[in-house]
Amino acid sequence: MWEHQSLFRVSAQLFAEGIFNLLDRNLRPEVFLLGLASGREEDDPESVVVEPTNLRYQPADFATIKTRAASFETADIVAPRESVYHLHPQDHDRMEKQRWYELVCRATEETLRELVGARAENRRCFVSTPLSLNGYLVVVVVQLAADVYSAYYCLPGKATSGRPSNLPHAAVLEFLHECTRALREADTADNEQPVLDRDYNEVLRAAGRRLMLRVSPGNAHGLYDACLGIAALRHEGGEGQGTMLLAKRQHPAIVPVLTLEAPVPLRDHRSIRKLLELTEGRTGLVSDAAHVFGLGIAVDEDSPQYEPLATVQFTNHYGWELRHAEHTLMRVVSNTPRLPQGKVQADNFARVLHQVFPDVDAAGAAYLWELALEASGQSHGTMLCISTGAKPEAERLRRQCFRVVPRPMTPPVLRQASSIDGAVLIEPTGVCHAIGVILDGQATERGDSSRGARYNSAVRYTSSSPYPCLAVVVSEDGWIDLLPSTLHT
Repeated sequence: MWEHQSLFRVSAQLFAEGIFNLLDRNLRPEVFLLGLASGREEDDPESVVVEPTNLRYQPADFATIKTRAASFETADIVAPRESVYHLHPQDHDRMEKQRWYELVCRATEETLRELVGARAENRRCFVSTPLSLNGYLVVVVVQLAADVYSAYYCLPGKATSGRPSNLPHAAVLEFLHECTRALREADTADNEQPVLDRDYNEVLRAAGRRLMLRVSPGNAHGLYDACLGIAALRHEGGEGQGTMLLAKRQHPAIVPVLTLEAPVPLRDHRSIRKLLELTEGRTGLVSDAAHVFGLGIAVDEDSPQYEPLATVQFTNHYGWELRHAEHTLMRVVSNTPRLPQGKVQADNFARVLHQVFPDVDAAGAAYLWELALEASGQSHGTMLCISTGAKPEAERLRRQCFRVVPRPMTPPVLRQASSIDGAVLIEPTGVCHAIGVILDGQATERGDSSRGARYNSAVRYTSSSPYPCLAVVVSEDGWIDLLPSTLHT
């Protein structure tokens, strides 16, 4: 299709990994390019190009996409054309071209869905809007692990390019937008390669803004940043905590408690922060994403007026969460959106554990799960490091840990041992060799400057450890991460 298509595909793959690894490493993004020649017949061998060429899908798998797109238009599967009079012929051509691109996008999604279903692949496919480049309609495809993606709560209703269903979907839309932008800018420049250099966290912040637009009852273009400003303020030295209900004024699902005579603009961060002191329990501020009208209580689920509402829960200084129907859609700490981690899930822990330690049996996995569950319950943050080299590592790190006489670890002892800074170092059998371990390791691209020292030290250690290991990291802000060693998974 063009000279640097392989380089762009590789850079897009690395870009996707950088973004989605910050959300959930188990999403395992995979990116490939699909090119549909504009002026070639479907039986032409060069009518379809797939990059990389060694992909499990072949060009023949996508040979009928344009025919399928044309059939959609004939059958009027998509929304019918509106009767619009265009004053300029170029406007008409542009609208027709955009409509054709949407049909091709739809046909590509359905073709991929059929391929994935026929091969029983655990993949969820997302497709960019085609871009005309050197005689080809270029489509960027990103696939995620379907089971991991589906495990996160999705907003009700149909998800579209303008209506993300959750934070991973919003991140996908931002990723595809960046890929299309890079291709378009490279096409208009002289011999320029497409560049994907946007900061990963900035992409996630844009995804967070996109998600809040979806749940907002009104004009929410400033809602995300308003929440950041409110969470950053203190009132009389205290951290900001409270609830804000997102709903239209006089919403039937909200019982008014106190109505302000003059609504307070949401951009007035200090006033909103002060009003948050009035919220308690189920009582929250009522806002349409532009103003706060007063205090209200959401009706119970058994009420005829009940409707799931989006809420913003301010948790601590610089921290807040976006929720819908009691489900957490995203957590924002220091202007960085992340997925809700909550407690470690047993099935997820077992899957990661067996990836790192395939010889651990079911009884051993259940025993380690009890320890991980105990570690995840620590409110002050802690770290449990499981390593086949726990004994030699305790010896190597003897000057930065408290070595103990080897003994099987139990949940009560772990609760006591994790009350001090540092990691608890155990073998896959559960035998403990050291506590208060200050982990070391080489700097890595997996680090995240928005996270704390505990998380980043675990990332460095697991990335460079010569032994298979798994770190369960519980941060003080409530995030829980499973970090397997990269050299052995």
